[in-house]
Amino acid sequence: MSGPTGKDLCHAAQRRLEAAGIADGYRDASLLFMHALRQMRGEAIKDHHRAQYLAAVVSPELEAVYQRMIDARAARQPVSQITGSRAFWEHEFIVTRDTLDPRPETETLVEEALKLPWGSVLDLGTGTGAILISLLAARPGSVGTGTDISEAALDVARRNAHLIGVTARLAVSDWFSTVNGRFDLIVSNPPYIALDEMAGLAPEVGKWEPRRALTDGADGLSAYRVIAGRAAEHLTPHGHVLVEIGHKQGEAVATIFRSHGAETRCFADLDGRDRVILARF
Repeated sequence: MSGPTGKDLCHAAQRRLEAAGIADGYRDASLLFMHALRQMRGEAIKDHHRAQYLAAVVSPELEAVYQRMIDARAARQPVSQITGSRAFWEHEFIVTRDTLDPRPETETLVEEALKLPWGSVLDLGTGTGAILISLLAARPGSVGTGTDISEAALDVARRNAHLIGVTARLAVSDWFSTVNGRFDLIVSNPPYIALDEMAGLAPEVGKWEPRRALTDGADGLSAYRVIAGRAAEHLTPHGHVLVEIGHKQGEAVATIFRSHGAETRCFADLDGRDRVILARF
């Protein structure tokens, strides 16, 4: 049998992806090749077998599956949407076009939350459920509620909770609109990109991720005003709020929370950029 090997296909895909403006084309090409192979075989490929498969001649069926994935990536669809999953904190999460792709910088919020004393948590705008599920999985015996304005996103969060083995209440809500009760901790990664910044986003974000999860259509601070204004109604005594922010929004978001009587602190991500505001009322 003659034809291209896996390595041949990956190098050809690399050239195509880099021509489409993707910086590390070979990384994405090889990740997608292994994903296509896993789909065709119906099982995960062990790391020490990768060289073997890359050196082998590829079947026409596998090549067709792989080329469809490269077509999608060349159109700047994120790898996580093509493969349907993204690693975050200690788990793999299902990702679709209905949800934001969980990002490494959001792990800063999870890390800071796990340093706090809490037994109940509310996640506003839960999306994939990555923050909520990571917190509940790391703290057995805790309880949590996740809300989102998107029923489609909540369906993804339910699937993730089931796969990871976490029980959480998930409900449609426009921020606090259907929330009852009080929580020790409120967390959120809200839409914080200002409308005038949207045009500058990478295509993987601006073209493929849900717009209303990215921007409030205004100055990027609308969600913080709502959360700060109503958080005290839904916190237990000595409760905390943790929100992710854009790296230039630290002082603006802290000022919003302080205007409602909160004490605030800002935490940086691993790149040293402002990333999370802690508020205590």
